[in-house]
Amino acid sequence: MREDGRKRQFSSRWGFVLSAVGSAVGMANVWGFPAKVGSYGGGAFLIAYLAFILLFGIVGLSAEYAVGRRAKTGTLGAYETAWGTRKKSLGKAGGLLGWLPLAGSMCIAIGYAVIIAYVLKALTDSLAGTLLEVDSAAWFEGFSLADYSVIPFHAIVVVGTLLTLLLGAKSIEKSNKVMMPLFFLIFLVLALRVAFLPGAAAGYRYMFSPRWEELLDPMVWIWAMGQAFFSLSITGSGMIVYGAYLDTAEDVVQLAKRTALFDTIAALVAALVMIPACFAYGLDVGAGPSLLFVTLPRILQDIPMGRLFAVILYAAMIFAGVSSLQNMFEAVAESLLHRFPRLSRKAVLALLCVVCLGIGLHMEPIFKWGPWMDVVSIYIIPIGATLGAVSWFWIMRREDLIDEVGKGAGKAAGPLWYGAGRYLYVPCAVILCLVALIEKVAF
Repeated sequence: MREDGRKRQFSSRWGFVLSAVGSAVGMANVWGFPAKVGSYGGGAFLIAYLAFILLFGIVGLSAEYAVGRRAKTGTLGAYETAWGTRKKSLGKAGGLLGWLPLAGSMCIAIGYAVIIAYVLKALTDSLAGTLLEVDSAAWFEGFSLADYSVIPFHAIVVVGTLLTLLLGAKSIEKSNKVMMPLFFLIFLVLALRVAFLPGAAAGYRYMFSPRWEELLDPMVWIWAMGQAFFSLSITGSGMIVYGAYLDTAEDVVQLAKRTALFDTIAALVAALVMIPACFAYGLDVGAGPSLLFVTLPRILQDIPMGRLFAVILYAAMIFAGVSSLQNMFEAVAESLLHRFPRLSRKAVLALLCVVCLGIGLHMEPIFKWGPWMDVVSIYIIPIGATLGAVSWFWIMRREDLIDEVGKGAGKAAGPLWYGAGRYLYVPCAVILCLVALIEKVAF
């Protein structure tokens, strides 16, 4: 990464891609994607999901990278810049609107840190060997239903993640160059191990054999759309800040394609672990958090070298979680630094630590954490993502957006790219938002 005053730029294309993939890869990939594949038609869901990944990756993600790069800052400045292209006086209104998706990033970070604290506890107990000797359901209930039960793990997750952000994109890039390759390696090892479980073949058949009639169910498409949207972290906030650290010589569409490709590979590899394992043991792949903390420990207790594979699994989950948490914190930190330039980076990160732990420590039980994440997922994130989509393709001047997307590109984005954004991507965001608000669905 190169330093340019207060601005930080990624030093290499792959450093950026790995950081962006790290932001995208998280719980949505590891338990969300396998759960939805298992619940909504297997191969049919997969077809719908890949179609939306293609659209959202090429259009939505590249637009967020481009807007961030043009603004040279995070969420608040990006909205101000986008709205200001239409009319200078509108810039202030756009900056105010930007607070909602930015609040979404912070609210997700607060809840996300709790589940990573659970994972860190699981990793610690795996290293000690105790997780492989207990009733996993009773073990999980022991801390997930109690107040202030994972405080040390919670503090380590929040403070440790914020420490990795002291140097901005430089430290994000360095840490993800280690974490993301290890994540892929670990899950490939787990997938190979699961392949030898008796009954695993039924899981592969379910994943890759489309039941075409399922594609006639609108909810299969809605769930696939939601999974694709949030798996790529297109929330109108997080990916903007990584775009702000991009050089103008970079092709944002190509970078978005690579991010989408590796995010999809991560989701598929996670599914190749979770779904065959659940079929092998006759377990519910849609079990949500309990899949990680009850179901998988039971499986690991029954296989040779289960303790080693437990350590490997939860280490990979830590990598996935921390890399996503980095993005959420960085989105908020960069915007606050932009809006309040007299603040130092250390002061802003300290403030985020106080807010995250000050609220998060009181919602460690899953019956508090779950409703918090539901509210964020049903209201704040869908509205914020829709605001972003509308701002880029209906408010921002067409010429300015296309000009920024075209910088560094071998072939400039044209009417087809812009039309796909305006008439396909934005309606998808609006539909998803309406479904979430009306049906109270947390994607």
